[in-house]
Amino acid sequence: MRTTLYAQQRTSRSPVHVNQDNAMKKHLPTVLAVFVAFVFLQSLFFKFAGLFGTPADVTVYIFTTVGDWIKSIGLVSIGELFAKYGEIVIGLAELIASALILLPRTRFFGAAIGLGVMSGAIFFHIFTPLGLFPYTDLSCLQEGCPREYPLFFMAVGVWASCAYFVIRLWPFSSRNA
Repeated sequence: MRTTLYAQQRTSRSPVHVNQDNAMKKHLPTVLAVFVAFVFLQSLFFKFAGLFGTPADVTVYIFTTVGDWIKSIGLVSIGELFAKYGEIVIGLAELIASALILLPRTRFFGAAIGLGVMSGAIFFHIFTPLGLFPYTDLSCLQEGCPREYPLFFMAVGVWASCAYFVIRLWPFSSRNA
């Protein structure tokens, strides 16, 4: 059987391509783990600001809006607790997830915590009055005011990264036995 040049090029890969693929497979988990930790750790400044002085306006707005929504569906006590302590609890979960996801041996657990936190964040952005893009200038809460566009997209990126790790590192699958 005669093989065309095109078929040979499609089926054979040069050593350069193989090395690039191996490098990507080798470094992708580290890059994703650092991305997740970066997003979580940079948000801690806003979540923990109230412990060291004046709380961040955007954080207060987000957790108060979600807390009010929780109260409006009949879960008054939970809504009040979420509005008051939500940023601390979520901040601690993000801090723990960041530490765990950076270490390969504990990466699955960090990713599982991160996946849970980000699933909640995405849910609240989509299904509550918070919306996809909360306001950044809280003195202006109407159409045309500045909004926090990257927040939702970073949450989706972190969710996808954590989902990748949970699926890839799932301890109960036969491939990990």
